[in-house]
Formats: sequence, structure tokens, C-alpha cells
Amino acid sequence: RQVIDDLAAKPDPVYGVSTGFGALAVRHISPDLRAQLQRNIVRSHAAGMGPRVEREVVRALMFLRLKTVASGRTGVRPLVVETMAAILNAGITPVVHEYGSLGCSGDLAPLSHCALTLMGEGEAEGPDGEVRPAAELLAEHGIAPVELREKEGLALLNGTDGMLGMLVMACADLARLFTSADITAALSMEALLGTDKVLAAELHAIRPHPGQAASAANMRAVLAGSGLTGHQQDDTPRVQDAYSIRCAPQVAGAGRDTLDHARLVADRELAAAVDNPVVLPDGRVESNGNFHGAPVAYVLDFLAVAAADLGSIAERRTDRLLDRNRSHGLPPFLAGDAGVDSGLMIAQYTQAALVSELKRLAVPASVDSIPSSAMQEDHVSMGWSAARKLRTAVDNLARIIAVELVAATRAIELRTGLTPAPATQAVLKAVRAAGVEGPGEDRFLAPDLAAAHEFVRSGKLTEAAETVTGPLA
Repeated sequence: RQVIDDLAAKPDPVYGVSTGFGALAVRHISPDLRAQLQRNIVRSHAAGMGPRVEREVVRALMFLRLKTVASGRTGVRPLVVETMAAILNAGITPVVHEYGSLGCSGDLAPLSHCALTLMGEGEAEGPDGEVRPAAELLAEHGIAPVELREKEGLALLNGTDGMLGMLVMACADLARLFTSADITAALSMEALLGTDKVLAAELHAIRPHPGQAASAANMRAVLAGSGLTGHQQDDTPRVQDAYSIRCAPQVAGAGRDTLDHARLVADRELAAAVDNPVVLPDGRVESNGNFHGAPVAYVLDFLAVAAADLGSIAERRTDRLLDRNRSHGLPPFLAGDAGVDSGLMIAQYTQAALVSELKRLAVPASVDSIPSSAMQEDHVSMGWSAARKLRTAVDNLARIIAVELVAATRAIELRTGLTPAPATQAVLKAVRAAGVEGPGEDRFLAPDLAAAHEFVRSGKLTEAAETVTGPLA
């Protein structure tokens, strides 16, 4: 901060300290207008529109910006850092809107709405969930609004923190879902009397993708001791299972490897201090382009592709379970009395609609760019948009896996006379206890699907399998 104060006292213009911003950086700002300059950049940039962004995303956004301003590279006063921490600790969450970031020069509008709260302006959500004027909430918690000084407004806005926060959370969610998908794929293989020979470690060792090996190992662990796999329903031997069964580790494994790459990018970005200009260790203050969101945007889009393909192959397995011509002896649509009952017919419709939506969400946002700031910012990342659509994709993937779980568990219970694997039995017991009913006549199905979704989303599916298998990858 001393470096910034020293530069502010000199007559030479320095970007962000004593000049305007973006295309207006050509103007030198006199000392008496600099506090107003910092207030104005926050007020004018707090121009988001649309629905409110989720509380967890806003807290991630603020926390990661706090991490950067605490690094010393941004040149803000300690008071700014302390006040940001106090707001987070008080459970005060600024109102941030869906639209307003192009993912370049930082997540400008979202970060500006957070900075507005720091100034005691705008609206925020209190710890009780009620939205009120930020000034009231700060006062109730004994937090004094900050009067921003040179460079501090700019430093609060100029980062990839929103898209990065959503990336970190998506990585955690997807790690759980990849394991869940391995479990439901194993259950579907079992329900379809598929052969688990294709999961042999030596087969995956000759194509050494680590994610593929991990998924195959998970499936082997779940299927250990199964009396269904490899069982022939009739005298017609099956040389090979369909791709959606046989290639499950290859597809899920490719997604796992994509996730590992995304984590690597997230780790690098977490170690970064993104601002413009930055204060270097030798005291120089230099303009740069580190705020560009391309590295984060690319992997956000890449994860959406992986999620779409994982959902797609899960839906194909569900459809196979419901089709009497391909299910190897299961009743049509797993219905109690086919014709009178429709069984899981429309559950698969819902799953197919979700897969179709995932495919649309997989269209990359990062290939688009709309110039802004009078062509000064003439190439942007759209990383915030990539992150927002990935969140929807992750939610929908959990629902798709849940539908496969409902179908596979029902199908296994219809295979009377055959004993499923011990891990499968543990899953069956847990999912039924969670409110997902088994075979029988038609009933109101939406509550079952909702319960299955929560069972998957919460990690309880993995926990149930791991009571037998031990930790899964």
C-alpha cells in the first residue's frame, strides 16, 4: 500500500491510481477527485441484471477476492481486507445478479455488487435470509463502511473470482457424480446380466488412461460377488455387451481425466493474484492482462462436455433396461402389469429431456466474444457464462444418474432367484430407506425421483456402496 500511496503523491499519471479506467484511462485524475473516482467505478459497474446468484457462489466470489487482496499484489489498505472478512464472517451476502460479466477485466458487475456492500450501499442478504439495505446490515454487525481510496475500487473488481469459485465447487460436485455414475453403471450391468470381464485391470492397463482405470476399478469393487453378471438369460450366448455397458469405464474415465485437468487449472488460479495493475515485489506497478478468464473458461466448457456425455451414456443404459427386446428378460418398462401399468416409461422421458438440455449446455461459451469498452476490451472470455451453464449441467447430471439408479435397482429386484453383489444389496437397502420404492403397480413417481436425486446429490449413494467396498475413487 505504501507503494500506491507514494505513486499517488507524484504528478505522473499511473493507471488505476490517478487515471480513469478502460477506454477512459487517458484522463489524469486530480487528487481531490480520486475518492469519488473509486466510488464511481463501483457504483457504475454494479450494473447486473436478472435473477439473484446463489448465496454459495457470492460467498465464494467474495472469499477469493479477499484471498487476492490479502496477497499484497493489489495495493489496498489492510482495512479493506479486514472489512471484507468481517462481512463474510457476519454472514452478510451481497445481492449479485445473473448477468453482467464478460469474464474479462474480471467478473466486473458481480464483483462490483460485492464492493458496493463494502461501501455500505445497495442491498444484501442477512444471515436470516432477508434482503435489506446493506448499510443497515453493516450497522447491526458493527461494521463501518469503507471509504475507498486510490486504486481500491479497481482492485475489488478486477478478478476471475466468480468463475473460479464456481469451477472449484463444480469440481467437488463432479468428483462425487463420477463415482455415483460408476456405481449406477455397475448396477445396470448387473441388472442386464452383462459380463464384468471387460472390467479386468489388465485390459485397462494396456490403454493407460488413469480415469478409465479408476472407473473400472470402482465397477469391479461394486460387482464383486455378484450372482447376476455373466449369467445368461437364455441359451443364446452374448459375446459382447452393448457399448453403453461395455464402454462405461472409457466414457466416465475420460470425464475423470478432464476433471483432473480442470483441478490443475483451478489450483494454478487459486495460487494467482489477479489484478490490473499489480504491485510487484520489487515495487514496480505494472499493467497486465492476467484478468483474462480464458484459462478458467476453457475448462468450465470442457467439464460441461464431459457432463453431457456421462449423462448421455447413463440414459442409454436406462433405455436398455426398459426395452423388453434388449433387457434380457425384464418386463416392458419394468412395469408391474405392462399395459395396465406404464412403469418407468416417462421417467426415461424426463431423463432424455435432461440429456438433451445437457447437450445444449455443452455448447462452449468461451468461443464467443463481444467487444466492449469502446473496443479497448476487444476480446473477452465469457467465463462467467461458462460457469453459470456448468452449474445447471451439474444439477441435471445428478438427476440423470438418479433416474438410472431408480431403473437399475428396480430391475435388479425383478431378477428373482439371482443374488446381487453385496455392495448392490447395501445400495438397495439404503435407497429404499431413503424413500425410493421398488417394483409394483404404478404410483405417483415424481417423489421417488426427487428422493433418488437427493440420494445421489448428497453422496449417500456412494456412502452406501462404500460400506461394503471401502473407499471408491
